[in-house]
Amino acid sequence: MELTNLIPHIEALIFASDRPLTTLEITELINSVFTEDKITLDQVESAIEGITEKYNSEFYAFEMKQSGGGWQFLTKKEFHKTVAQLNGEKFLKRLSQASLETLAIIAYKQPVTKGEIEAIRGVSSDYAVQKLLEKELIIISGRNEKMPGHPLVYSTSRSFMDYFGINSAEDLPKIKEVLADQLVEPTIIKDTELLPPKQEETEDNALLSVTEEGELIEKENNEDENA
Repeated sequence: MELTNLIPHIEALIFASDRPLTTLEITELINSVFTEDKITLDQVESAIEGITEKYNSEFYAFEMKQSGGGWQFLTKKEFHKTVAQLNGEKFLKRLSQASLETLAIIAYKQPVTKGEIEAIRGVSSDYAVQKLLEKELIIISGRNEKMPGHPLVYSTSRSFMDYFGINSAEDLPKIKEVLADQLVEPTIIKDTELLPPKQEETEDNALLSVTEEGELIEKENNEDENA
């Protein structure tokens, strides 16, 4: 099958699918229809590359991206607020703080047992885990054979990856990247009130800096030297 004929069939499959489709799934679906004109995985990959480039154009409000473990059409970021008016971002608003905390622990610690989740949170997580299972954001991925009683272990689901636009847990932002936004830098203030009155004329340009440990230190002002 020619590439120009293959592309619209792939677009139709991805558009009609209610879940992300992998390259292998797309290949098998098309070959099940065109039994006499088989296509290869390489052909599908080339077609997907062309489709991705096509919808990257500013002309389209959506794009084709690999997300949730497969390919799907997604609205471009600049139109998220517009589209959000249709569903009001109701999906995440239904999650309680306890559910969000539990989901975050599972996402970063998976596979993890309920006992390990509760040890981190310090409270019972039965209800939160149950709600996340109902919303299909997490799954029971097996049992911990090394622990007494072989407790169930939980992991994030394909729906979780799909919703957050990632393909695996490795795509989650690193903890240090998340915390980096919360770091407090030392504050530099001008020494106008803290110096004794008789020193204000000679040291008016001195600077005080507060270190991360809360210690107040004096720094030299090099403005005159750099002028």
